Amino acid sequence: MEQFLERAALFRGQVFPAQSALYERLASHGQSPSALMISCADSRVVPELITQANPGDLFVCRNAGNIVPPFSQANGGVSSAVEYAVMALGVRDIVVCGHSDCGAMKAFSNPAALEKMPNVAAWLRHAHAAHSVVCNAYHGLDEHGTTRALSLENVVVQINHLRTHPSVASAIAQGKLTLHGWFFEIETGQIQAYNGDSGQFELVREGSPLPVAQRPAKRMVAADHLGIAAE
Repeated sequence: MEQFLERAALFRGQVFPAQSALYERLASHGQSPSALMISCADSRVVPELITQANPGDLFVCRNAGNIVPPFSQANGGVSSAVEYAVMALGVRDIVVCGHSDCGAMKAFSNPAALEKMPNVAAWLRHAHAAHSVVCNAYHGLDEHGTTRALSLENVVVQINHLRTHPSVASAIAQGKLTLHGWFFEIETGQIQAYNGDSGQFELVREGSPLPVAQRPAKRMVAADHLGIAAE
């Protein structure tokens, strides 16, 4: 821990002074992040570094496998973070970010490794749909290819889980929220973004439009049936 304490001291003495006005404003006026980023807890994936975000820009929730459990009344850290980010902070974007060489996805290829980690095994049940897709729709993959396919499909599964959360469904229907699916390649630093229109991941390029998983679109499907005007 000594190295971290030393770096904390360097932050306080050398980095913080140049950003003191920003921190003072954040402390006095509170936070207003524009996006929630749900990423893997993998130590090689640092959302603030990848996006070059400043303090106050991102509301970050990290967990093994960048998982979003489907909505239920049972309280959970990820569900609470989603609800708070959308309803209290008013974020306009939610990003689910997977990555290459994901240990959580590798675990599906070696279930025996989870026998002594029952909590991890139970948590990963929320990614079983991705595992089923890869097992039944992909053929002839080696271990590396299987892990990559699982990681990509898992991002799509977790975006679908996000849509089950009332706060998210409501914000999308009001045209206030955009969903994104990202895949970060540790070895290259590149980001692939899921295009909900094409159903494919596309390389994010500077100066090009950002592919999105779901765009905000005002929706009141029952308006015509009830004879009311859609807002």
